[in-house]
Amino acid sequence: MNSVAPAQARISIIGAGPGGLTCARILQRRGIAVTVHDRDPGPDARNQGGTLDLHADNGQIALREAGLLDEFFKLARPEGQEMRRLDPTGTITSHQVPAADELFKPEIDRGQLRDLLLDSLQPGTVHWGRTLDMISGPADGPRQLHFADGTTIETDLVIGADGAFSRVRRVVSPAVPRYTGVSFLEARFSDVENRHPDIADLVGPGGAHAADGERGLFAQRNSGDHIRVYVIQRVPVDWVGRSGLTAGDTDGIRALLLDRYAHWAPRLRQMITDNDGPYVDRPIFALPVPHTWEHNPTVTLLGDAAHLMPPLGVGVNLAMLDAAELALALANEATLDDAVRTYEKTMLSRSTETAKMLEGGAEHLLSADIPAFGGEGDAQP
Repeated sequence: MNSVAPAQARISIIGAGPGGLTCARILQRRGIAVTVHDRDPGPDARNQGGTLDLHADNGQIALREAGLLDEFFKLARPEGQEMRRLDPTGTITSHQVPAADELFKPEIDRGQLRDLLLDSLQPGTVHWGRTLDMISGPADGPRQLHFADGTTIETDLVIGADGAFSRVRRVVSPAVPRYTGVSFLEARFSDVENRHPDIADLVGPGGAHAADGERGLFAQRNSGDHIRVYVIQRVPVDWVGRSGLTAGDTDGIRALLLDRYAHWAPRLRQMITDNDGPYVDRPIFALPVPHTWEHNPTVTLLGDAAHLMPPLGVGVNLAMLDAAELALALANEATLDDAVRTYEKTMLSRSTETAKMLEGGAEHLLSADIPAFGGEGDAQP
């Protein structure tokens, strides 16, 4: 079968995260039809997570191609680029304060970014409540998408933007994410200036990190007077259950953490004792390095589906850059096959280089000498 021209193709994106939505937006701006399928029942089905820093050399490039950069800057928080590093006594050992006009990597809440992208799409672009079960059909197409609700659709190109445990990935690669040995436990704080003023003062307008080589805390300011804290530990992936606890046993988990952080200063331990509501367990996974696959003319991947890495400030940025480059290749090449080849040639090389640099990087989150930590503190599946 001859490869279809992108302008006449049925293009299906699986996953309505920042990468998938960015790709859809740029395709529509270039006059190419696209449909996005997402497993969530609707756009407000769940909390979208914490804050992200979008970099001028990748994430912001994608937003410029999407025609949304000015809108992004209206929502972004440049002050969120501030970073404090502390030791376990609560003493600030390093303090990075951005210049007044610094816009290299301003912060934006993940939910705000998603809404910005969703609102930019043509009505009906995203089909909600569509959990992908499997993909069938010949490698040269067309493909059939089989969803959990019993529906099946035919498509010419499947773009897997469905995250760490991508079902699209299975078509082109046997690779599965591996647990890094490091886990985040998320704690949330609301109305912080009134209810948690000490924590608000400690964290400041951006982020704060402390570690002692075995355990760490990373806190990040979100919009709306919220702060998220990530308790970072080197533990088994099922450490909560092994401790005889359940995810909902907030008091039991808190007591265990207080024992593990017993030698830390009381002002830091407030991030463990004073959270609003339950903790959220977020073990950190990564794909093998390098992760590549044989070219397939009807299936490709972007973002975490293609190159899941430790959360060191690159994930969403690379996903959005992937999305922009794939959309532009589809707009500029004569066939889907040509477009996918052009995109993957650049993306796989870039992602392999970055993944090699970050391999084992989850361990750095426990180091008192941690390198520059990005804003992507929520390691979402």
